Amino acid sequence: MDIKNGITHSHDVRVNKEYADWIVDIKKRYRNAQIKAAIRVNSEQLYFNWCLGRDLVLLRAEERWGKGVVEQVALDLQSEFPNITGFNVTNLYYMKKWFLFYTAAGRFEKVQQLVGELYSSHFSAPQSAVITASKKKVQQLVGEFAFPSFFGLIPWMHHVTIITKCKSIEEALFYIEKTVKENLSRSALENCIRADLYHTAGAAVTNFAETLPDAQGKLAQDLLKGNYDFGFVQLAEEHNEYELEDALEKRMTRFLLELGQGWAFVGRQKELIISGKSRRIDLLFYHIRLRCYVVLELKAKPFEPEFAGKLNFYVNAIDAYLRDPSDNPTIGLLVCKGMDKTDVHLSFQGITTPMGVATYDNARAKEIAAHLPTAKELQAQISIAEEEYKRG
Repeated sequence: MDIKNGITHSHDVRVNKEYADWIVDIKKRYRNAQIKAAIRVNSEQLYFNWCLGRDLVLLRAEERWGKGVVEQVALDLQSEFPNITGFNVTNLYYMKKWFLFYTAAGRFEKVQQLVGELYSSHFSAPQSAVITASKKKVQQLVGEFAFPSFFGLIPWMHHVTIITKCKSIEEALFYIEKTVKENLSRSALENCIRADLYHTAGAAVTNFAETLPDAQGKLAQDLLKGNYDFGFVQLAEEHNEYELEDALEKRMTRFLLELGQGWAFVGRQKELIISGKSRRIDLLFYHIRLRCYVVLELKAKPFEPEFAGKLNFYVNAIDAYLRDPSDNPTIGLLVCKGMDKTDVHLSFQGITTPMGVATYDNARAKEIAAHLPTAKELQAQISIAEEEYKRG
């Protein structure tokens, strides 16, 4: 036996490029088969969960057999399948909640419509699971509440996260689609939901439709939020750009999570020498999916028209002095304290570089602060404690 070009072979076989290409193709096909098998197994398990949740609802199990029926079903299944961890009481209640989330109050028709739209625009539908049921009543209703095969593309605990944190069908399907397209881990999914990506993604005011090719412009628009929550950094109510920039750099890992997937940090106060003068960009990133640099300028005040001119200058400078021919056009993003959209649109007129404007706030920090006692309340508590101590 011998090893050549990563291929183990015997001495009586001629290993040439044609053979090597064939082996690469075989390996690729096998990996694809493994992926399809894993998806199939996950889909079958999810189909079972859906059917069990459906049975608990449509058979009115608690009315028919008593309030403790879910606990009893869990015990019976655990006794029969002791090595399976998914048959605990909590999980069975999640199965029931999962079915109800998508079928209550006529929601399922909307699910079918939206899933159909997702299939036609993004995915090829996997083969549907074969639906069977033992009860005639359930059989009559299976057609109405057939398991959406699209659900089988993400793991069970992702579904649990989605139905416990989302308030609408549209929001839930948004996060399912995002999980499938970006292969999100559960922690990454939770970060997306925590950042309220459903309401903020794609909401930045931009000129991408006029300055970028359709596909790249749509992707860039989808990747930018309308508002960024900087509640993970400590900022005084009155702060300047330097303090904001410094706080974000110190929490860069968390900042990248807030920005979203695909962002790579290049540098802070990135210096460019232009006509003998030093020019510095607040924060410079490279976006892997967009394959371009992103100039990010920070303003601790509401948008002013002159901000657009400065951002335009920096975007053009990166294109001229740093961008590689293989990179897509550089994008500019201004994140400021607030904005009037009319001002932004007027400021963008005549500008041919792709730019966007978004806002930021400290929503989570303010929420935490709202639950903390004020200085006056603390002083009152101290005074009460001192009086009680004196009375001994």
